[in-house]
Amino acid sequence: MKNNKRLLATLGLAGFLVAGNAFAQEQPHVFKGARIIPIAGKPIENGVLVVQHGKITAIGTAGQVKVPKGATEFDLTGKVLLPGLVDTHSHLGEGAGADASAPLQPDVRIIDGINPISDSFKRALAGGITTVNVMPGSGHLMSGQTVYLKMREGNTIGELTFCEDPTSGICGGMKMANGTNPMRPAPFPGTRAKSAAMARQLFLDAQQYQGKIKAAKGKADKMPEYKANLAPMVEILEGKRIVHFHTHRYDDVLTALRLQKEFGFKMVLHHVSEAWKAADEIAKAGIPASIITLDSPGGKTEAVEIRNANGAVLEKAGVLTAFHTDDGITDSRLFIRSAALGVRAGMSRDKALEALTIAGAKMLELDKRVGSLEKGKDADFIVLNGEPFSVYTKVEQTWVEGKKRFDISNPEDKKFATGGYNTYQTDVHYHTH
Repeated sequence: MKNNKRLLATLGLAGFLVAGNAFAQEQPHVFKGARIIPIAGKPIENGVLVVQHGKITAIGTAGQVKVPKGATEFDLTGKVLLPGLVDTHSHLGEGAGADASAPLQPDVRIIDGINPISDSFKRALAGGITTVNVMPGSGHLMSGQTVYLKMREGNTIGELTFCEDPTSGICGGMKMANGTNPMRPAPFPGTRAKSAAMARQLFLDAQQYQGKIKAAKGKADKMPEYKANLAPMVEILEGKRIVHFHTHRYDDVLTALRLQKEFGFKMVLHHVSEAWKAADEIAKAGIPASIITLDSPGGKTEAVEIRNANGAVLEKAGVLTAFHTDDGITDSRLFIRSAALGVRAGMSRDKALEALTIAGAKMLELDKRVGSLEKGKDADFIVLNGEPFSVYTKVEQTWVEGKKRFDISNPEDKKFATGGYNTYQTDVHYHTH
C-alpha cells in the first residue's frame, strides 16, 4: 500500500476524532495476569500487554514488561487474551451489491450500500471479530467491490474503513463467484462454461483498457475515456485489488484456479466446500483458502459434500487457510466455534487459531496491522474466560485500537451476545452508538 506513513497518520487522527476515544488512548492501558496467546509466538503465562494511542507498545511476561507511570491497569488473572478475530467473508451492515441488470458489475461498491450504524456489527463484536471483509452477494459472476472494515465506534463508513479515502481509494477486494448462484436466465449465464467465458471476456477487455492507459504514458490527451467498470479490473490486473472468489464444487474450484493462472491476479478462494478433493491443486497454485464450517449442512446442492475436515486437509497440503462466517449463514457470535469444529475434525490447534486471526489478515493484506499481538500493531484483542476451543468459553470483552467495544457485563452488550432471533432484525435497535 502506498503512502503507508500518511495512511497510518490519517487513521490515527480519525481514531482520535471518534467520540470518547481520545482520552482512552492518551493514557496507557496495562492488561495484566492473563494467559496471552499472541499467535506470533508461544503463549505467555501471566502476561502483560501495554496499549497506548491505539497501538501495542509492549507485550511479555510480568517480569519483562515495564509498566508506564500513570497507566490504567486491568487485572485479567484467570483469563485468556487473543488477538481480535479476522472474518474474511461477511455480509454485515445490511448492504446489497449488484442488481439484476448484468452478471458482471465491477463498478458496484458495497461500501455505498452499508449502514455504518447497523446493529449487526455489534453481533460481530460479541463474537470477538474486530476486522471484517464485507462482501456483496454471490448471485453474480462479479457482484462488486468488497470493503475491509475495522469494528471501531463510528457513525460514517469512513470511520470504519482501513483505506485513506473511501470516496475514491481501494478499500477492499472484488467479489467473484461461479457455480449455481450466478446461473439463471439471460443476461446471466446458463451453464458453467458460459460463466467462465463471460468472466474471461471481462478480463480481456480490462487488459485492452490497461494497454491503452500504458500507451498514453501519462499524457491526458492520449488517455482512453474513463471506464468505471474497467478501472477496478485494471487494479486487479496490477495486483492492487484482491479477488475473493466464491466457489464450492471441485470442478468450480479448478475453473477459478484456471482463470487466476490465465490472468495472474491475486485471489482468495472462499467456501471451497470440496476443498478435501482439491487441496493438492490449491496448494500447487499457491492460492489461500477461506473456508466455512457448517455444523448443520444443507440448503445448497453444490455444498452437499462439505466436510469439517477441510481445514485439516488444507493444513496438511500446506495451504494458507482461514475461517469465515458468511454472516448470516454462520452467526458471527459463534465464529470461534468454526475453528473448534475444524480441530475436532483433525486440524491442529495452532493452525486453527491462526485461521481465526493472522491467516485471514494475510488474505486481506492487513497482517502488518492486525492478526497477532506484537509491538507496533493495532491494539485489537479479545478477553476470554477460558481456553478458546472449550464449549464453556465465552468472549467477555472485545477491544479495538485500545478502546473497549464489547463487554458482556454491560447489559446492553449482553443482549447481542445471548439474544435470539431478534438480534438479526434490522428494525430492532439497542442504540449502540
